[in-house]
Amino acid sequence: MKTVVLAGRLRHVEASPTLALAAKAKALAKAGKPVLDFTAGEPDVPTPEPIKQAGIAAITANRTKYTPVAGTPELRAAVASTINRQLGTNYAASQALICCGAKHALFNIFQALCEPGDEVLLFSPYWVSYPPLVRLTGAKPVIVETRERDGFLPDPSVVRAAITDATKALVLNSPGNPTGAVIDEARLKAIAQIARERGLIVITDEIYDQLVYPPARHVSIVQVEPSLTDQTVLIGGVSKTYSMTGWRIGWALAPDAWIEAMTNVQSHSTSNPASISQDAALAALTGDQRPVADMRRAFEQRRNRLVEGLNRLPGVRCAPPDGAFYAWCNVKALGQPAAATAEQWLDEAMVVTVPGEGFGSSDYVRFSFATSLETIDAGLKRLDAWFRKRKT
Repeated sequence: MKTVVLAGRLRHVEASPTLALAAKAKALAKAGKPVLDFTAGEPDVPTPEPIKQAGIAAITANRTKYTPVAGTPELRAAVASTINRQLGTNYAASQALICCGAKHALFNIFQALCEPGDEVLLFSPYWVSYPPLVRLTGAKPVIVETRERDGFLPDPSVVRAAITDATKALVLNSPGNPTGAVIDEARLKAIAQIARERGLIVITDEIYDQLVYPPARHVSIVQVEPSLTDQTVLIGGVSKTYSMTGWRIGWALAPDAWIEAMTNVQSHSTSNPASISQDAALAALTGDQRPVADMRRAFEQRRNRLVEGLNRLPGVRCAPPDGAFYAWCNVKALGQPAAATAEQWLDEAMVVTVPGEGFGSSDYVRFSFATSLETIDAGLKRLDAWFRKRKT
């Protein structure tokens, strides 16, 4: 049998470490192990009932056929209207593309706009999928470091220094995964000026935009510099805000020509997102928003409990995140790579976390607080016992 040689572009593309660890945690729990799972990148609450009923109604009404590739006109209009209301922008429905999740939207835009020889600036710590998504186009991810003492916020002067003649785009993620950092207006203005001067594409991933904790405030780069809209792609979706991860609906808002190119890419991969999910997403955007506020308050309470508890552990340091639902925990003082620490916590305490190597740092471990207060308290208790045993 002839040996099959995989495509060279897959050389540096591995499975998502966060999804792999989440799957491992679920498998251990299914096997009866008393695991406490802090890996989840999804809210632990059910999808709100009216949204579920909209999906059921779509099935009952036989709205189960293909839709236009770019999404139903109603959902495209609702996405544009929602973002315009939140940000004060002027997107038309034609500038919205509905995708199979925000990750799919990112895949589409990188495929449509990047090619071999291009460079894309990514801020470290970065979401694990950004580098592979860039590499799959043949482009090169260029890592721009951020620092804990700066709140993991990008330094515009470092951004400017990282730009070369090959730089085509930069990716913003605010609120960020894994750090929960929320980029302030002044930094966004400075980055917008650099992007305008150098003609860079700005890809702003705002999937956690509704999960920001006071006094922090979400601001988009297209708010602070509206003139940059014509060279910006805004990414969002219903997964985190409405606890709809499995429904797989995300979107991109961008200039018409870019949306057309992304739609062409999508037409040859997934075609349209699921028709039923689109009806449910429409209900989410146009319905009662109180469940979003309730979830945000619950996450804030959990954040406070988790971060306070982590900071009581010896050799552990964790600043409260301003957004998303992750605590980015510094474990460098433990004297070993984060992956080794995470492995020990799993094997010896049955506490499952995500080591920072996949996010670009071996000094940190990511905890998700999209889990119950009971799980948080139990996890902290187990880790406290682990540290006490380690000390003896």
